[in-house]
Amino acid sequence: MRLQSLHVYPIKSAGGFTVDGWDADEFGLRYDRRWMLISPDGTFITQRDLPGMALLRTEIELPMLTVNAPGASTLRIPLEPAGVAELTVRVWKDRCAALLPSPEADAWFSEVLRYPCRLAYLQGGTLRPVDPSYTKVQRRVSFADAFPFLIIGMGSLDDLNQRLVHPVPMNRFRPNLVVSGGGPFAEDGWETIRIGSLEFDLVKPCARCLVPTTDQATGMRHARQEPLRTLATYRRQKGMVMFGQNALHSGPGRLNAGDEVEVLVARSGGGGFPV
Repeated sequence: MRLQSLHVYPIKSAGGFTVDGWDADEFGLRYDRRWMLISPDGTFITQRDLPGMALLRTEIELPMLTVNAPGASTLRIPLEPAGVAELTVRVWKDRCAALLPSPEADAWFSEVLRYPCRLAYLQGGTLRPVDPSYTKVQRRVSFADAFPFLIIGMGSLDDLNQRLVHPVPMNRFRPNLVVSGGGPFAEDGWETIRIGSLEFDLVKPCARCLVPTTDQATGMRHARQEPLRTLATYRRQKGMVMFGQNALHSGPGRLNAGDEVEVLVARSGGGGFPV
């Protein structure tokens, strides 16, 4: 098996980009979800609320983060802002301190999305811990929902697309790492894997929300909630639809497309799904 592709999403729930190689830091892929849009009270905003966020196109042109949207001028922000206002923000049940680096960016996003919002940045020294139920040592996570990495096997998407009238691309599921060469839902049976020089513990199936029903090229939701409707017929566990595996990594390092993927520890029972 090989690492087929890597995907970085600098702003939570905005469009990401694909890279051939990328560094991982303590949070996950460097710069991944270090930014987040928030409502005026500090609550996180995602495509669950505003599917049009899919049309926000991000790029990294060191030392800047650039954002584009249809009909709007290009927004450029320093990747590592400093000396700006601080606010406590909320991601699900977590609360942590974040910087509010740019009133100009706040105005830009509010106009593009037609919704009052602000842009928040997670500083490198901020501790937002991973749920201790899933790790024996303290791990940090950025503004991702709960874990540093989301890993999906290409075989899993191929299996799903054979069941759909209209196949969907992998970007509907917004993974960080896509693995090729394994069978459908092979990742359900992995407990620990090695990719290149990094090890990953796959700690929890990813429960899917409405985001996969949003076309990432148009920002439009599927009227019949596909592909979730089809996934629910064979990927339901504890009342939730699962697709992909959340993972914790062993530490900083570098990942490259084409890296070998080795299963170090298999999960007994294959993860509990019919495959």
